[in-house]
Amino acid sequence: MDKEIINNICNEIVFSDFFKKHIKPLRNYLLYRFGNQTDAEDVVQNVFIKLWQNCSDVPLLKAKSYIYTIAINSSLNVISHKNVILNYEKNNATIDRNSENPQFLLEEQEFKNKLYQAIENLPEKQRVAFLLHRIDGKKYSEIAKELQISVKAVEKRIHLALLDLRKIVEKI
Repeated sequence: MDKEIINNICNEIVFSDFFKKHIKPLRNYLLYRFGNQTDAEDVVQNVFIKLWQNCSDVPLLKAKSYIYTIAINSSLNVISHKNVILNYEKNNATIDRNSENPQFLLEEQEFKNKLYQAIENLPEKQRVAFLLHRIDGKKYSEIAKELQISVKAVEKRIHLALLDLRKIVEKI
C-alpha cells in the first residue's frame, strides 16, 4: 500500500516533492526556449496545474516526460499566438485617422503645406535634384547623368536644398 501511495502523483507529498525537484530545471529549459522569464514562469505554472488536474492518469515514472511534453506544446502555442499578434499588428499598422486629435491633424496638414511650399520655393536646380533623389529615389550618379552634371554638383545641390529646408522647418 505504501508503495502505491509513493508512486501516486496525486498524493500531495509526492506531488510537492516532484514539483520542488523539477520546477527549476523546467523553468530554465523554458527560459532558454523563450528568452523571456515571464512567459517561462507562466508556462511552468500551467504545466504543473495540468499535471495536478490529470494526476490520476499520469504515473510517477512518466510524470517528468509528461511535464516536458506539456511544456513544449504550451511554449509552441504561446510562440504561435505571439506570431499571430505580431502579424496582426504589422498588417493593421494603419492609423485610424478618425480617432486622432483634430488639433494634431490640423497642425500636421499645416506643416505639410508649409513644407511643400518651401520645396516649391527652392531654386529650380536644387529642387529638381532634391526631388529626383528624395521622391524618385534616384542615386546621385543617375541624377548626374540625367541632368548632365557631375556627381559633386548633384551632392552640392541636394546639400544646399537640405540646408534651406532645415532653416524653414526650424521656423515652423
